[in-house]
Amino acid sequence: MTIHVLACGGAAVPAALAALPVTAAPAVPAKPDFDALLPLLDDGTATRLVVVGDDGALAATVTRLMRGERLHVEVGYVAAERTPATRLYGLPVAERAARLARGGDASAVPLIRDDSGTALIGEATITGPDGGPLVGEAYADSERVFSGEIARLRVTPTVALPGVRATAGRRWGRERWLPARAVQLGAVGAVVTRDGVTTARALKRCSFYRDPREWLLVR
Repeated sequence: MTIHVLACGGAAVPAALAALPVTAAPAVPAKPDFDALLPLLDDGTATRLVVVGDDGALAATVTRLMRGERLHVEVGYVAAERTPATRLYGLPVAERAARLARGGDASAVPLIRDDSGTALIGEATITGPDGGPLVGEAYADSERVFSGEIARLRVTPTVALPGVRATAGRRWGRERWLPARAVQLGAVGAVVTRDGVTTARALKRCSFYRDPREWLLVR
């Protein structure tokens, strides 16, 4: 198996991966950062790409694999500390994560994307402008998540189907999560922070839904 390492945002490459080919990239890689790397994954063998960074780097990588029709590439993930994605998928961190990313087995997990064609890996948090209340209405499939005003809306993938879930916050001391294939929001103004990356402007509508395809995560 051919294994490549993508080190993002100046992240240190753990010892378990030090002997592998390494490509450096910004904290959130963009298309030009993948232009030279992705063709290296097209040699016809089972290939693995190990992302060293945070959830934003992993989401950017899965997005490029999705858009480039390369979802056959196995993805390992090495974060320095716990993140929404490591908790969701039960992944270790630091050196333990590096050993797993190099020697573990990959399995298919639901591919969640938004209506801009960007993958959601760990968590999206949606508020109103400047972190204020979110005013609007959201549905998880046909079930209403909220209508009116809330502090924030949270959306995460799920390991099992239907693939995505949403919550409008705490109710009677705990969060009420609604699983769905798709979560849709209409709002006066919605600022989306997806895997740590915040949209540049407020949106009137956004949605997250399960793609028919899956991606391969080393777990």
